Amino acid sequence: VEFLYCDLASMKSIRQFVRQFRAKNCPLHVLVNNAGVMLVPERKTEDGFEEHFGLNYLGHFLLTNLLLDTLKQSGTHSHNARIITVSSATHYVGKLHLNDLQSRCSYSPHGAYAQSKLALVLFTYRLQHLLTANGSHVTANVVDPGVVNTELYKHVFWVVKVVKWMTAWLFFKTPEEGASTTIYAAVSPEVEGAGGCYLYNEERTKSADLAYDEELQRRLWTESCKMVGISDEASRLP
Repeated sequence: VEFLYCDLASMKSIRQFVRQFRAKNCPLHVLVNNAGVMLVPERKTEDGFEEHFGLNYLGHFLLTNLLLDTLKQSGTHSHNARIITVSSATHYVGKLHLNDLQSRCSYSPHGAYAQSKLALVLFTYRLQHLLTANGSHVTANVVDPGVVNTELYKHVFWVVKVVKWMTAWLFFKTPEEGASTTIYAAVSPEVEGAGGCYLYNEERTKSADLAYDEELQRRLWTESCKMVGISDEASRLP
Protein backbone atom coordinates (compact mmCIF):
# COMPACT_ATOMS: atom_id res chain seq x y z
CA VAL A 1 0.00 0.00 0.00
CA GLU A 2 1.34 3.41 -0.95
CA PHE A 3 -0.16 6.65 0.34
CA LEU A 4 -0.50 9.76 -1.82
CA TYR A 5 -1.97 12.87 -0.23
CA CYS A 6 -5.11 14.35 -1.75
CA ASP A 7 -7.42 16.92 -0.16
CA LEU A 8 -10.79 16.61 -1.90
CA ALA A 9 -11.74 20.08 -0.65
CA SER A 10 -8.92 21.63 -2.70
CA MET A 11 -8.87 21.74 -6.50
CA LYS A 12 -5.14 22.50 -6.34
CA SER A 13 -4.47 19.45 -4.16
CA ILE A 14 -6.51 17.20 -6.48
CA ARG A 15 -4.54 18.35 -9.51
CA GLN A 16 -1.24 17.84 -7.69
CA PHE A 17 -2.31 14.34 -6.67
CA VAL A 18 -3.23 13.42 -10.23
CA ARG A 19 0.13 14.66 -11.49
CA GLN A 20 1.92 12.54 -8.86
CA PHE A 21 -0.13 9.49 -9.70
CA ARG A 22 0.35 9.84 -13.45
CA ALA A 23 4.11 10.20 -12.97
CA LYS A 24 4.17 6.64 -11.63
CA ASN A 25 2.79 5.30 -14.93
CA CYS A 26 0.57 2.86 -13.05
CA PRO A 27 -2.67 1.41 -14.40
CA LEU A 28 -5.86 2.35 -12.58
CA HIS A 29 -8.42 -0.43 -12.35
CA VAL A 30 -10.61 0.79 -9.49
CA LEU A 31 -11.43 4.31 -8.30
CA VAL A 32 -13.57 4.63 -5.16
CA ASN A 33 -14.98 8.10 -4.45
CA ASN A 34 -15.73 7.99 -0.74
CA ALA A 35 -14.64 11.21 0.99
CA GLY A 36 -17.31 13.32 2.62
CA VAL A 37 -18.60 15.60 5.35
CA MET A 38 -22.12 15.69 6.78
CA LEU A 39 -24.22 18.45 8.35
CA VAL A 40 -21.31 20.83 8.79
CA PRO A 41 -22.04 24.48 9.66
CA GLU A 42 -22.04 26.87 6.73
CA ARG A 43 -18.47 27.28 5.51
CA LYS A 44 -16.49 27.24 2.29
CA THR A 45 -13.60 25.29 0.80
CA GLU A 46 -10.42 27.13 -0.16
CA ASP A 47 -11.88 27.52 -3.67
CA GLY A 48 -14.98 29.25 -2.30
CA PHE A 49 -17.43 26.36 -2.71
CA GLU A 50 -20.01 25.45 -0.08
CA GLU A 51 -18.28 22.62 1.76
CA HIS A 52 -20.81 19.81 1.21
CA PHE A 53 -21.05 20.54 -2.52
CA GLY A 54 -17.36 21.31 -2.93
CA LEU A 55 -15.92 18.33 -1.05
CA ASN A 56 -18.58 15.63 -1.36
CA TYR A 57 -19.34 16.27 -5.02
CA LEU A 58 -17.08 18.68 -6.94
CA GLY A 59 -13.88 17.18 -5.55
CA HIS A 60 -14.88 13.75 -6.79
CA PHE A 61 -16.15 15.16 -10.08
CA LEU A 62 -12.78 16.76 -10.82
CA LEU A 63 -10.72 13.80 -9.58
CA THR A 64 -12.68 11.33 -11.69
CA ASN A 65 -12.49 13.45 -14.83
CA LEU A 66 -8.73 13.98 -14.48
CA LEU A 67 -8.21 10.23 -14.08
CA LEU A 68 -10.56 9.14 -16.87
CA ASP A 69 -7.84 8.74 -19.52
CA THR A 70 -5.86 6.44 -17.23
CA LEU A 71 -8.98 4.45 -16.38
CA LYS A 72 -9.84 4.06 -20.07
CA GLN A 73 -6.33 2.85 -20.84
CA SER A 74 -6.48 0.36 -17.96
CA GLY A 75 -9.81 -1.27 -18.74
CA THR A 76 -10.23 -4.15 -21.19
CA HIS A 77 -13.21 -5.84 -22.79
CA SER A 78 -13.14 -8.68 -20.26
CA HIS A 79 -12.02 -6.63 -17.26
CA ASN A 80 -13.49 -3.15 -17.21
CA ALA A 81 -11.95 -0.48 -15.01
CA ARG A 82 -14.48 0.51 -12.35
CA ILE A 83 -15.54 3.81 -10.80
CA ILE A 84 -17.50 3.47 -7.57
CA THR A 85 -19.03 6.57 -6.01
CA VAL A 86 -20.47 6.47 -2.50
CA SER A 87 -23.74 8.35 -2.09
CA SER A 88 -26.41 7.96 0.59
CA ALA A 89 -30.11 7.22 1.03
CA THR A 90 -30.31 10.93 1.88
CA HIS A 91 -30.26 11.60 -1.86
CA TYR A 92 -33.90 10.45 -1.99
CA VAL A 93 -34.96 13.68 -0.25
CA GLY A 94 -32.39 15.85 -1.99
CA LYS A 95 -33.19 18.71 -4.35
CA LEU A 96 -30.80 20.14 -6.91
CA HIS A 97 -30.86 23.93 -7.07
CA LEU A 98 -29.02 24.63 -10.32
CA ASN A 99 -29.40 28.37 -9.81
CA ASP A 100 -27.98 28.15 -6.27
CA LEU A 101 -25.72 25.11 -6.00
CA GLN A 102 -23.71 26.88 -3.29
CA SER A 103 -26.79 27.28 -1.04
CA ARG A 104 -26.16 31.02 -0.74
CA CYS A 105 -29.82 32.02 -0.63
CA SER A 106 -30.85 29.83 2.26
CA TYR A 107 -28.36 27.48 3.93
CA SER A 108 -29.53 24.25 5.52
CA PRO A 109 -26.95 21.63 6.55
CA HIS A 110 -29.45 18.87 5.84
CA GLY A 111 -30.44 20.34 2.47
CA ALA A 112 -26.84 20.94 1.41
CA TYR A 113 -25.80 17.42 2.38
CA ALA A 114 -28.75 15.82 0.57
CA GLN A 115 -28.08 17.92 -2.53
CA SER A 116 -24.44 16.81 -2.64
CA LYS A 117 -25.47 13.16 -2.41
CA LEU A 118 -28.10 13.57 -5.14
CA ALA A 119 -25.49 15.26 -7.33
CA LEU A 120 -23.25 12.19 -6.99
CA VAL A 121 -26.01 9.93 -8.31
CA LEU A 122 -26.79 12.26 -11.23
CA PHE A 123 -23.06 12.48 -11.99
CA THR A 124 -22.66 8.70 -12.01
CA TYR A 125 -25.54 8.14 -14.42
CA ARG A 126 -24.33 10.85 -16.80
CA LEU A 127 -20.76 9.53 -16.59
CA GLN A 128 -21.90 6.01 -17.50
CA HIS A 129 -23.85 7.37 -20.46
CA LEU A 130 -20.73 9.13 -21.75
CA LEU A 131 -18.50 6.10 -21.17
CA THR A 132 -20.91 3.91 -23.11
CA ALA A 133 -21.19 6.45 -25.93
CA ASN A 134 -17.39 6.47 -26.23
CA GLY A 135 -17.11 2.67 -26.19
CA SER A 136 -14.88 2.84 -23.11
CA HIS A 137 -14.08 -0.25 -21.06
CA VAL A 138 -14.96 1.59 -17.86
CA THR A 139 -18.08 1.29 -15.72
CA ALA A 140 -19.46 3.77 -13.19
CA ASN A 141 -21.76 2.73 -10.36
CA VAL A 142 -23.06 4.43 -7.22
CA VAL A 143 -23.30 2.82 -3.78
CA ASP A 144 -25.50 3.40 -0.73
CA PRO A 145 -23.50 2.03 2.23
CA GLY A 146 -26.40 2.26 4.67
CA VAL A 147 -26.24 3.80 8.15
CA VAL A 148 -22.70 3.18 9.35
CA ASN A 149 -21.20 3.84 12.77
CA THR A 150 -18.41 6.30 11.89
CA GLU A 151 -17.27 9.80 12.86
CA LEU A 152 -19.37 11.24 10.03
CA TYR A 153 -22.04 12.06 12.62
CA LYS A 154 -19.92 14.43 14.71
CA HIS A 155 -21.91 17.50 13.61
CA VAL A 156 -25.37 16.19 14.51
CA PHE A 157 -27.29 17.54 17.54
CA TRP A 158 -26.11 16.26 20.93
CA VAL A 159 -29.41 14.43 21.48
CA VAL A 160 -28.85 12.47 18.27
CA LYS A 161 -25.30 11.70 19.39
CA VAL A 162 -26.62 10.24 22.66
CA VAL A 163 -29.20 8.14 20.83
CA LYS A 164 -26.53 6.98 18.37
CA TRP A 165 -24.22 6.03 21.25
CA MET A 166 -26.98 4.01 22.89
CA THR A 167 -28.34 2.27 19.79
CA ALA A 168 -25.46 2.06 17.31
CA TRP A 169 -24.73 -1.56 18.21
CA LEU A 170 -28.30 -2.48 17.24
CA PHE A 171 -29.20 -0.26 14.28
CA PHE A 172 -25.91 0.87 12.74
CA LYS A 173 -23.58 -1.07 10.50
CA THR A 174 -19.95 -1.45 11.48
CA PRO A 175 -17.45 0.23 9.13
CA GLU A 176 -16.60 -3.21 7.77
CA GLU A 177 -20.27 -3.93 7.04
CA GLY A 178 -20.70 -0.48 5.55
CA ALA A 179 -17.81 -1.10 3.16
CA SER A 180 -19.19 -4.40 1.86
CA THR A 181 -21.26 -3.01 -1.02
CA THR A 182 -18.42 -0.75 -2.15
CA ILE A 183 -16.09 -3.76 -2.20
CA TYR A 184 -18.74 -5.76 -4.04
CA ALA A 185 -18.99 -3.03 -6.69
CA ALA A 186 -15.21 -2.89 -6.98
CA VAL A 187 -14.36 -6.57 -7.39
CA SER A 188 -17.42 -8.78 -7.84
CA PRO A 189 -17.65 -10.68 -11.16
CA GLU A 190 -21.44 -10.25 -10.91
CA VAL A 191 -21.19 -6.57 -11.89
CA GLU A 192 -18.48 -6.98 -14.51
CA GLY A 193 -19.42 -4.76 -17.45
CA ALA A 194 -22.48 -3.38 -15.67
CA GLY A 195 -22.63 0.38 -15.15
CA GLY A 196 -25.13 3.02 -14.18
CA CYS A 197 -26.38 0.96 -11.22
CA TYR A 198 -27.47 2.08 -7.76
CA LEU A 199 -26.31 -0.59 -5.31
CA TYR A 200 -27.50 -1.22 -1.77
CA ASN A 201 -26.69 -4.31 0.32
CA GLU A 202 -24.88 -5.76 -2.69
CA GLU A 203 -28.00 -5.59 -4.85
CA ARG A 204 -29.15 -3.30 -7.64
CA THR A 205 -32.01 -1.09 -6.55
CA LYS A 206 -33.85 2.02 -7.68
CA SER A 207 -32.55 5.48 -6.85
CA ALA A 208 -34.65 8.62 -6.56
CA ASP A 209 -36.81 9.32 -9.63
CA LEU A 210 -35.16 12.73 -10.01
CA ALA A 211 -31.78 11.08 -10.52
CA TYR A 212 -32.95 9.58 -13.84
CA ASP A 213 -33.71 13.02 -15.33
CA GLU A 214 -31.26 13.08 -18.25
CA GLU A 215 -31.65 16.81 -18.87
CA LEU A 216 -30.81 17.50 -15.23
CA GLN A 217 -27.80 15.18 -15.51
CA ARG A 218 -26.55 17.09 -18.55
CA ARG A 219 -27.08 20.51 -16.98
CA LEU A 220 -25.33 19.53 -13.76
CA TRP A 221 -22.39 18.09 -15.71
CA THR A 222 -21.99 21.26 -17.77
CA GLU A 223 -22.20 23.52 -14.72
CA SER A 224 -19.74 21.32 -12.82
CA CYS A 225 -17.20 21.58 -15.63
CA LYS A 226 -17.42 25.36 -15.43
CA MET A 227 -16.98 25.31 -11.66
CA VAL A 228 -13.84 23.16 -11.65
CA GLY A 229 -12.37 24.64 -14.83
CA ILE A 230 -12.30 21.69 -17.20
CA SER A 231 -13.48 21.34 -20.79
CA ASP A 232 -17.02 20.08 -21.27
CA GLU A 233 -16.38 17.84 -24.26
CA ALA A 234 -19.37 15.76 -23.14
CA SER A 235 -21.78 18.55 -24.12
CA ARG A 236 -21.30 17.56 -27.74
CA LEU A 237 -22.45 14.01 -27.09
CA PRO A 238 -26.11 12.97 -26.98
